[in-house]
Amino acid sequence: MYLTREEEQILGGAIGEGMQKAMELLVAIGDAWDAQEMIPIVRAHAAPGYEGDMYFIELLGKGKDQCKVPTTTNPLYDTEYFSSLFEIPEKEDEVIRRVVLGYKKIGAIPTSCCTPYLNENIPLYGENVAFSESSASCYVNSVIGARTNREAVQSATAAAVIGKTPKYGLHLKENRKGTFLVKVKATIRDEFDFGLLGYYVGKHIGCKIPVIAGLSRRPVTEELVNLSAMLNTTGAVSMFHIPEFTIEAPTLQEAFQGDTPEDRITVTDAELEEANEELQATTGTIDLVMLGCPHYTLRQIGQVARLLKGRKINRNVSFWICTSATSRLLAERSGYLDIIERAGGRVCKDTCAPDAPCWHVYRDKIGITDSPKCSYYRRFKEAGVMRLKDCVRTAIRGKSI
Repeated sequence: MYLTREEEQILGGAIGEGMQKAMELLVAIGDAWDAQEMIPIVRAHAAPGYEGDMYFIELLGKGKDQCKVPTTTNPLYDTEYFSSLFEIPEKEDEVIRRVVLGYKKIGAIPTSCCTPYLNENIPLYGENVAFSESSASCYVNSVIGARTNREAVQSATAAAVIGKTPKYGLHLKENRKGTFLVKVKATIRDEFDFGLLGYYVGKHIGCKIPVIAGLSRRPVTEELVNLSAMLNTTGAVSMFHIPEFTIEAPTLQEAFQGDTPEDRITVTDAELEEANEELQATTGTIDLVMLGCPHYTLRQIGQVARLLKGRKINRNVSFWICTSATSRLLAERSGYLDIIERAGGRVCKDTCAPDAPCWHVYRDKIGITDSPKCSYYRRFKEAGVMRLKDCVRTAIRGKSI
């Protein structure tokens, strides 16, 4: 891979050990994918984890390296809030605090949100960016038409501090064409159905680029977020096209860039019901409801408030909604927070619904969710999946319906 003089200096360690390690990582990735050069990026999103990320981010922080582009972060959990509610293992709590501090030191924006493309870090069409997080990379490629590969947290962070990424994969137009035709003949009513569609399609196409044809109407934001997330629960989809809707697919032919699809499937109501039945594991008494995977938008929080208004959640059921700090603030201003809390629910920010350590308290519990992704990555014993209105009814009854 060709490197400029400045890039060679960084690789040689002239700018410091942290930048050197970041460049080593990017060059290794570029060489593995036969990239010819590095290209500038406009923004980044890092999905920080736990011990695995602490070494790298603290190395960058020691060298006083700073993000060259606006860089947001994924959820960990609100340490102050959850420490006041639950007993968090000291080691895990320390790791989270150190990772958060490390990202602050390098100038990342501590959004702690898995849907930054909706509020705090919105790419523009055609921008080269470096986004990790399963729904994020898929959404910005497909819906917005920005260009990112399916980054890991380390590669996204390395790109953020260098301000560049190797030019390969989805940064090249020819690699953004559809490869798999999905003909939809099922009735798709809401974001839950889009979630089932993504869950089923991801399972059958792996890492190919689906072109989803036959939808009876234009999807809305929350439906596209769900589709992006669930395609990456059972599959590893970096991009999709919906002809006449997504920006790089004005027609079916253009979605495939004039080529013939490698394969195809048809999704009917029977296939969606098959996916739905696969996810219906929970019966009887439940211990918790978990919503917000991906993070709920203000509109979705409002839906929950309307369903709960004037009602009470069963006293034996914990009811959680995970969202961004921005959406939680607006939910409070809109009166939704008060309605949900009066009913016995909680709306938390900065926290990942399925796999954050703060959910250890529920490891032996039975839950329900409206998200196949949450069910897949859950920290609790069992999680059935059902529509939002059924989740709320079950929370009120205290048992699965």
